[in-house]
Amino acid sequence: FIQMLHRAKKRDVLQLLRRAPEETRPLLVEAAVATQSVASLAALSDFLDFSKEPKHLLERFLYAAAFSPRPSGELLLLVLDKLDGKQLEPEIWETGIVAVGSLVGKLCQQKLCGLQAVQRGVETILRGLRGAKEEPEVVIYLLALGNAMLPETIPTLLEHAEDGPTAVTTAATSALRQFPVPLISSKVKRVMRRIFHQKRKTYDKTCRLAAAEILLDNHPLPMDVINILLATSEMDTETATFLLLKVQNSL
Repeated sequence: FIQMLHRAKKRDVLQLLRRAPEETRPLLVEAAVATQSVASLAALSDFLDFSKEPKHLLERFLYAAAFSPRPSGELLLLVLDKLDGKQLEPEIWETGIVAVGSLVGKLCQQKLCGLQAVQRGVETILRGLRGAKEEPEVVIYLLALGNAMLPETIPTLLEHAEDGPTAVTTAATSALRQFPVPLISSKVKRVMRRIFHQKRKTYDKTCRLAAAEILLDNHPLPMDVINILLATSEMDTETATFLLLKVQNSL
């Protein structure tokens, strides 16, 4: 079916989407996203109205885009255009921003970080993060940055990880866990030590565990292992057991 869509013209794909029974439209949207031809993306652009379409159909489109194994810059542009300047339901907006982060990350893995679409996607996330007022909104943008895994965003994630409120610190620390080993620098580890050992303030257990995992999963120093083991004596049984198993696995 996807091979057939590759050969189809825009008007044919659009007609297929419009005439399909409601229960099969989500599958057709997924197929059009998977095809990623110029015609199929243009048809999706005309077909999907983010101000009118049922929520489940829009979410299906965004999930299909986010999980696309080798997305194109045109697919990212389509997602950005559909999100830009519109009053969206919170669930659609959240899914869309996280999808943008995922698409940016995958395009950069394909050595396509220089695409204009990627630059626009990064700026969309960073601009939104700077302007975010509510804690849940900040968390969504941090999740998007975690999906994007861009080295230049690490200082922003560290700042939110160490200084933000509970939900924000947890989201930022979890985002940093997704970065590959070469990007976990000594500066990142210093911040993770301060978080785990609560040098500046008290942190949520989930945040401390994420910080410990970053220290243990990225060429841990013997002193970090020792200090984490010593700290387990002051933790609840479940948390201490988790960290002990983590250390055993590392060994």
